Amino acid sequence: MNEAVRAALRGQRIETPSWAYANSGTRFKVFAQAGVPRDPFEKIADAAVVHRLTGVAPTVALHIPWDRVDDYAKLAEHARDEGVGIGAINANVFQDDDYKLGSVCHPDPRVRRKATDHLLECVDIMDATGSRDLKLWFADGTNYPGQDSIRARQDRLAAALAEVYARLGDDQRMLLEYKLFEPAFYTTDVPDWGTSYAHCIELGEKATVCIDTGHHAPGTNIEFIVAFLLRAGKLGAFDFNSRFYADDDLMVGAADPFQLFRIMFEIVSADALKPEAGIAFMLDQCHNIEAKIPAIIRSVLNVQEATAKALLVDTEALTAAQQAGDVLAANAALMDAFATDVRPLLAELRTEQGLDPDPVAAYQRSGYQERIVAERVGGTQAGWGA
Repeated sequence: MNEAVRAALRGQRIETPSWAYANSGTRFKVFAQAGVPRDPFEKIADAAVVHRLTGVAPTVALHIPWDRVDDYAKLAEHARDEGVGIGAINANVFQDDDYKLGSVCHPDPRVRRKATDHLLECVDIMDATGSRDLKLWFADGTNYPGQDSIRARQDRLAAALAEVYARLGDDQRMLLEYKLFEPAFYTTDVPDWGTSYAHCIELGEKATVCIDTGHHAPGTNIEFIVAFLLRAGKLGAFDFNSRFYADDDLMVGAADPFQLFRIMFEIVSADALKPEAGIAFMLDQCHNIEAKIPAIIRSVLNVQEATAKALLVDTEALTAAQQAGDVLAANAALMDAFATDVRPLLAELRTEQGLDPDPVAAYQRSGYQERIVAERVGGTQAGWGA
């Protein structure tokens, strides 16, 4: 096996989301689970378990106000003690009643001020935790023609982004996410990668696009978006999940593992897998019916497997076929790598690193689930819907 492939896999980093460890669900129902975290400190403890078992999940993203605490420096210290770090700080400007007609795009300047102040608060939290990334997703939009001025809403968005961008430190950056629709159904103020890209270009080099793999129209070629943004130097992060219909937030690779492979092949082809490339590979998932920690471990493993397959593509054969115009041979180079069973390779690498070759089985044997179910009784569960 090529040592470069093994080294790339050993250096891979995948960020897990704090909210995926807590009670979360759909707008119809949240099914509460026993043992889920009661506060951000317990979320970080669960994330640390995932990292200890997989070896590739050293950071956990926070969501404010879901993860609000009195002392963020103390929270960051707790994370370090657990062997992980604080990743992206995610703002929330979609849950308050004030945001019914939008947040930073709202027609009322009072609401816009409230929303922008929250984004600035998130930068303060980044300062306290040492986080590099501010991740922004806006539910802003309209449901009916004529409800508001489309151009004016873009002006309001640009003004808020510029104010927050100016507040970022030298080593901090903004990740601007987009979503085709929902909860707005007529217009969404950041509906696609092009809108996000245009705002990032206007802002400057510290603003980059975040691709959520569940936020596109059916049939969208996501790997084209990846390739374009890589070429432009504007791909800052992924929110990995899986979808069948819309923003399903299922375990990554569950619906279309071939798509995940194709995305990771573009990353590998651009030599953008290594941490120095600056792309944050984050999970953004809602584990509504499955057990939280094993599901997150499974997602991490799915990303690893897709990456390993992408690294195994015979690039010399692929390039030769492309240059010769041999369509079938070029496609076969990808299909051969995708058909490779990389699980033995990854199990071997984990063993070399002193990890259990099967992280899911290791978790089931660890007794951790039974312990948190027994210990985390009473109190308010730290979830957004229960």
